[in-house]
Amino acid sequence: MNLPLNKILKGDCIQVLNSLPEKSIDLVFADPPYNLQLQNELHRPNMTKVDAVDDHWDQFDSFASYDEFTRAWLTACRRVLKPTGTIWAIGSYHNIFRLGTIMQDLGFWVLNDVIWVKTNPMPNFRGVRFTNAHETLIWASTGRGAKYTFNHQAMKGLNDEKQMRSDWWLLSLATGSERLRDENGDKAHSTQKPEALLYRVILSSSNPGDVVLDPFFGSGTTGAVAARLHRNWIGIEREDKYIAAAQTRIDAIQPERFDAQTFDVRSKGKSAPRVEFSVLVENGYLQAGQRLFFAGDKSRYATIKPDARIRTADGFEGSIHKAGSHYMNGAPCNGWEHWYLKENGHLISLNGVRQRFRLERGS
Repeated sequence: MNLPLNKILKGDCIQVLNSLPEKSIDLVFADPPYNLQLQNELHRPNMTKVDAVDDHWDQFDSFASYDEFTRAWLTACRRVLKPTGTIWAIGSYHNIFRLGTIMQDLGFWVLNDVIWVKTNPMPNFRGVRFTNAHETLIWASTGRGAKYTFNHQAMKGLNDEKQMRSDWWLLSLATGSERLRDENGDKAHSTQKPEALLYRVILSSSNPGDVVLDPFFGSGTTGAVAARLHRNWIGIEREDKYIAAAQTRIDAIQPERFDAQTFDVRSKGKSAPRVEFSVLVENGYLQAGQRLFFAGDKSRYATIKPDARIRTADGFEGSIHKAGSHYMNGAPCNGWEHWYLKENGHLISLNGVRQRFRLERGS
């Protein structure tokens, strides 16, 4: 079966997911019902009614029925995810802890929980609780040790060249021209997510041409952002009114012409041809007997051996990664980034030496 790319599939998400090929999806973004458990209407101090989420699709008879539904759709998502794929699931305090428990029970491996801090949250009008000013996203791989996509450098680019943190500020609710409205001017969807939120999710954990699936497509934010970033997308939605609104929204998008050099934000080190440390030694870019300094610290050094292992000052021998881990008390270490060579009075990283080899050898 060929994947129905860039289409909205009408139906129950579990049934539709189970009809798709196994291990065919690169990224899932799921914005499931939150099971808000609202018992009464909400009113502001001036007695105007709050436009709260009271849709039928968010109502469940019990926690047990919600958990059963959650387990079923997460199981279906796990079936269609590639081994290298990841899933993002978003929720509030009403459901996110139940989601996380079930995800772990099913074998997903949690990579991060990300907090979307709202700059314009709805106040708690009754004054009986703190204002709910954030939602939580869980990002998980298909299992412990699974490989997955993370565009670390792209996230640094969005964050003034600093590592992106797990608290995401400056992402307001979907308002203004972004908010979809029906013919009466009312919200087309009660829980429309902002495009800025999906932009970070999709850019960080997928690449151009990947397939992004949203089992609760709603207003189509996932499809809209995926289209702009030249990802393929699949949406699953059972409500006709949401399908119509989302399709109209996506049809109006005219993404910029695809250019691989522009839209490919993978780390150049990851996308460049692989060069082993031994290749640099064999080709004279590094010499047996030369000293390398760990993190630029001249008191922590190692000597390159002819077999491309390195020997630390305290006698440990191993690869550049294992020797670095030795100096970090067993913590994982990327030796390319942590070991430095002294040339002409200056320290340059092994990664810099590797990049020079690639340029000079045309690889």
